[in-house]
Amino acid sequence: MQKTGKRIAMIGHKFIPSRDGGVEVVVSNLAPHLAGIGYDVTCYNRTGKRHRKIRKEKGLPREYRGVHLVWTPTVDRRGLAAMTSSVIATLMVSFSRCDLVHFHTEGPCVLCGLPRLTGKKVVVTVHGLDHMRKKWGRFASAYIMRGEKAAVRHAHRIIVLSKGVQEYFRKEYGRETVLIPNGIDPAESRAACEITERFGLAPREYILFLGRLVPEKGIHYLIEAYRELRTDKKLVIVGGASDTDEYARQLREMAGNNPSIIFTGFQQGTVMEELYSNAYLYVLPSDLEGMPLTLLEAMNYGCCCVTSDIGECADVMDGCGFTFPRGDTEALRETLQGLCDDPGRAEEYRGKAREMVSTKYTWQEITMQTDRLYRELLDS
Repeated sequence: MQKTGKRIAMIGHKFIPSRDGGVEVVVSNLAPHLAGIGYDVTCYNRTGKRHRKIRKEKGLPREYRGVHLVWTPTVDRRGLAAMTSSVIATLMVSFSRCDLVHFHTEGPCVLCGLPRLTGKKVVVTVHGLDHMRKKWGRFASAYIMRGEKAAVRHAHRIIVLSKGVQEYFRKEYGRETVLIPNGIDPAESRAACEITERFGLAPREYILFLGRLVPEKGIHYLIEAYRELRTDKKLVIVGGASDTDEYARQLREMAGNNPSIIFTGFQQGTVMEELYSNAYLYVLPSDLEGMPLTLLEAMNYGCCCVTSDIGECADVMDGCGFTFPRGDTEALRETLQGLCDDPGRAEEYRGKAREMVSTKYTWQEITMQTDRLYRELLDS
């Protein structure tokens, strides 16, 4: 691809590099890939308490894999962090020399009309219908909806990650969108070393959930189903709360004193790779998703995957995994029991999942699709 030299600003993620959420994983990968083909990319990061501490001790990084990093002032409180950082970032980019502003998620789009007024092209990626998430209160949900409507009105292009969300915008607003899924880099399986030492986990002897501990992920369904499962395999729940400490506490209460249910907290790096590589099953029982990156990652590491039957999960697996009716705990239990009783079937689907992901969801392909969209706008 020919180098463009065009200046791109990205707003709406927490900070990069980061695995704090799916949006952060996307921006941490997409921005460097775009920089690699010649775009001048700047990402506007939030500045939380931990970053202020780092700034005092050694200074915050200003570059990541060819991407410029700008750290915006942030009110580091629940419900205010995303709003304050995105508003300030939008004001900054509106009067900057950038050519295109790429907003990620709906809430930060409240002022997306401003950069358009100052001559910038505006692109919005809707990672999921955030106003439907149970963790948000009435004010936060209303603010997110305001951002969604602003995106519909002002964005030159709206990117969605699934056919379901594409249909939502068509029916709700009569607005056409562009479907560009998330991507993944090829992964190499890792032997169980650190996870055995730290958590006592052996290869293929545990069922894995990895993601944020939020109600819409349906982890409570998984714990309820697991408690009725006839198996020696452990249940490993990996992830941290996201403004949902009460839900995380409820999950631990459901688990009780069962030593076979293990909460590891947030994990990344080698430990995360080992967890994916050695799981017997990966389960994502969500009620609501945009396009689940953790599911892509699990398939990329060759996991046999079980998800709820929502379109956003079923479309990603494309027949290379197993689904159960959303919210049906007994159906989930039956699916898990069948796979625990039939190791050969689970092994068959590990190979199918990995092969499909490696050909369909590469970051190179997603970068090319994003580049085509950018060029169409910037050349018009």
